[in-house]
Amino acid sequence: MAKVKSTFFCQNCGAQYAKWQGQCTACKAWNTIAEELVQAVDKKKWNTTSSSSQKAAKPLKLSQISSAEELRLPSKNAELDRVLGGGIVPGSLTLLGGEPGIGKSTLMLQIALSLPFKTLYVSGEESAQQIKMRAERINPSSNNCYILTETKTQLIFKQIEAVEPDVVIIDSIQTLHTDYIESGPGSISQIRETTTELIKFAKETATPVILIGHITKDGQIAGPKLLEHMVDTVLQFEGDRNHVYRILRAHKNRFGSTNELGIFEMLSQGLREVSNPSEILISKTDEELSGATIAATLEGMRPLMIEIQALVSTAVYGTPQRSTTGYNAKRLNMILAVLEKRAGFRLGAKDVFLNVTGGISVDDPAIDLAVIAAILSSNEDIAIPKDICFTGEVGLAGEVRPVTRIEQRILEAEKLGFASIMISKQCKTQKISSTISVIRVARVDDVVHHLFG
Repeated sequence: MAKVKSTFFCQNCGAQYAKWQGQCTACKAWNTIAEELVQAVDKKKWNTTSSSSQKAAKPLKLSQISSAEELRLPSKNAELDRVLGGGIVPGSLTLLGGEPGIGKSTLMLQIALSLPFKTLYVSGEESAQQIKMRAERINPSSNNCYILTETKTQLIFKQIEAVEPDVVIIDSIQTLHTDYIESGPGSISQIRETTTELIKFAKETATPVILIGHITKDGQIAGPKLLEHMVDTVLQFEGDRNHVYRILRAHKNRFGSTNELGIFEMLSQGLREVSNPSEILISKTDEELSGATIAATLEGMRPLMIEIQALVSTAVYGTPQRSTTGYNAKRLNMILAVLEKRAGFRLGAKDVFLNVTGGISVDDPAIDLAVIAAILSSNEDIAIPKDICFTGEVGLAGEVRPVTRIEQRILEAEKLGFASIMISKQCKTQKISSTISVIRVARVDDVVHHLFG
């Protein structure tokens, strides 16, 4: 008989305790410690046909290690390749998280159907018929994708030995369970054990594995925080289900940069890659309205032109409202204080509403100049020309500070046909082009003087 013991785990952070207690001392959360049964047995290798003899690793000098370029498998999806750093690395473990219904399974099934390699799509949440209905809507002509509906890792590895796929996709890691642990699927010990088995399989066979993970109500990937440290890459699929656009970000990437992001559009046929997101984030109306400006921002390494909308009106109630969508509310209060103190605009008795169009959230301080221009435009009820854009950070003294990679922002504005761009006077730029006019301002007063005279 295998020895069975009981251990207590925190369901929030994964900390282990010998007995139950009310508060987790690691993450300070209350009532999150639960008892789980752990069966101590001798673990076998995932591959039962391979020999158990392995060579012991020996330490090598740095000069003795060959510097070979990392091979990557193209996913046939430019946005995913951009976020991963050029493609899927053999032997890597990638974790994809996102809210329910955001499109994680759709994205991974679309990738599996488009890959020119043999792919095994393992689903523990949907039946084979449900996956086939979605696959026929996305790409009905694929012949390289195998579908497996199974949650037990030992049976999954047997099918992997039979099929020998080039890429394995697991949907989702919370549904898997192994015979070595007696706790239920989705528990801390099960997630940790099944992920360890998949890591061993990926490293020994150089087969990339992509895991789909659930997230908690706080937006964090469910399971222990250790799960994110075990995998090589952590991707987050973001977006509002009321909007059609989705953003794919890399929170961790051992094989590339975490500054890149991919943008997709949700359609009935699946997710479409958006190669030029600036065009979809700017409204196409010809009517000039007050309170609308264009900001040149950066999302990772990609320049974007986004539209900022502001509405300033007289406060009906005693306390003025300050509401933002896609922008930091505390930063809006700081900007309003700068306008009141440094520029003399009395906005203390007025409601201010700010919106970043497209349903995306921006934390780049370079959009401060566009936010100020939109607020002043709505307050004065004077429309700003649509052929001018803004980029610059505003300080507490009312000065316009320089931002990074200004040449990249100017080139993006020129490519989209803007006639002029307003930047900080302190920005050091080389001669880029003569088709766009660069307006340099030093303080908020200069912005007001240039826009409204």
